Amino acid sequence: MTGAADTLSTLLDTRYSCRAFLSKQVPREDIERMLRMGQRTASWCNSQPWQVHLVGGDAIERLREAVYAQAVSGELDPDIPGPAEYRGVYAERRRGAGYALYNALEIARDDYTRRTEQMLENYRFFGAPHVAIITTDKALGVYGAVDCGGYVSTLLLAAESLGIAAVPQAAVPMAASALRRELNIGDDRDIVCAISFGYADDSHPANTCRTDRANLDDTVVWVGE
Repeated sequence: MTGAADTLSTLLDTRYSCRAFLSKQVPREDIERMLRMGQRTASWCNSQPWQVHLVGGDAIERLREAVYAQAVSGELDPDIPGPAEYRGVYAERRRGAGYALYNALEIARDDYTRRTEQMLENYRFFGAPHVAIITTDKALGVYGAVDCGGYVSTLLLAAESLGIAAVPQAAVPMAASALRRELNIGDDRDIVCAISFGYADDSHPANTCRTDRANLDDTVVWVGE
């Protein structure tokens, strides 16, 4: 069992959010293997609420244009509202992640033009050749969204194990109208997130960005131990 734990620890340590991709396509068999591993995710009552629209080829270019256009318009309409507020340590961690990326890209804190341009790259899927749009049954509410979060985590580790770079994205579903129109997603589904994936462009400075993790003492309350 030690070997399995070491393998998982390595995947967790090496995985990062890729924000610049090569145009090279991932072989279909590798994508299917990644998805099969993701399918093993635990879910409430084994409901497996996730559905995936896997987009590539010419379709991803059309989707890229549609999603970007809605984002630029400023008329965003997410199915699941974003956080009401980032407070305290959560605000600090959010700022830290942003600063790490801007420092890697050498974007000054007061350079709002470049910061906006970089933010909008979310809606171009950072140039990835593939994107997975994850949805859940609307009737399942929070439970379905939580299950999809577990699915996303598993899928990211599966991708890493196959040498596939990926980035989970909460920004993309904010252009829900474009996604629904282009992918024919029904109103009975909530769009949870996107995962853009492919092969990393290791020459791009965005891919030198890494974020830290809190200590156990900051996240764990031991009771009766």
